[in-house]
Amino acid sequence: MKLPARTVSPGRAEGIALVSPSPFSFVGGADPASGTVLDEATGFRGERLAGRILAFPHGKGSTVGSYVLYGLARRGLGPAALVNERAEGIVATGAILGGVPMVDGVDLGGFSSGDRVIVDADRKTVDLPEVEAKPVVSAFLRNRSRFLVVRRSDRVGSFQGRWSAISGYVEGDEDPRARAAQEIREETRIRGARFRGSGEPLLTRHGNIAFVVHPFLFDVPTRRVTLDWENVESRWITPEELNGLPTVPRLDAVMQRILPRQ
Repeated sequence: MKLPARTVSPGRAEGIALVSPSPFSFVGGADPASGTVLDEATGFRGERLAGRILAFPHGKGSTVGSYVLYGLARRGLGPAALVNERAEGIVATGAILGGVPMVDGVDLGGFSSGDRVIVDADRKTVDLPEVEAKPVVSAFLRNRSRFLVVRRSDRVGSFQGRWSAISGYVEGDEDPRARAAQEIREETRIRGARFRGSGEPLLTRHGNIAFVVHPFLFDVPTRRVTLDWENVESRWITPEELNGLPTVPRLDAVMQRILPRQ
């Protein structure tokens, strides 16, 4: 899987990823003497940063963090490269001063700690050579302000028993919107679905596969659903009720991509 990125600090590096789900500060988050991770929220406290590809949503904390990162880099104790969803000035300054390649604009939903990652800030790419990208659609059906979710059967290949929107693989050069419409007909038997909008794709991870999820919204004229073998239960819910269900990864983020902005 190769992803586009924006250059923050130039250079190229390859290494094993440390991926934090939460924002990171080099002040308090890393030992300035050894480069050991101190922040419990990262999920990899005790790991050393040297030679690793450090990925986290964005930086936080004191401006002193710039100098901590710079100092680690100068002594060979800092990360080989940095990958952010959204860069901020503290980390960017430290990376530039320390000569650490850094990119942002990358969806970390497709990353896992332990991945081999190649960051090429000069070419504006991040490559995960051992991860396969598979495009899928995720279609929410709306009827009178409620949205359809379905519980996946034990016969599907991933996320059995989890709640999801109507989903399916995109084959070859197939148009994702056309695939979404076909999955609606096959999985619900609902006719007359009207396309209302789509959102930017996002990534979810399952083993060595990164699903590239294309979100869609359709209005439908009925709540009468006839399920096929892929799902065993259906519900019509409000957006607020989604958080109370055991869902496939990032389904809440998928829904947010297609909801009308207030």
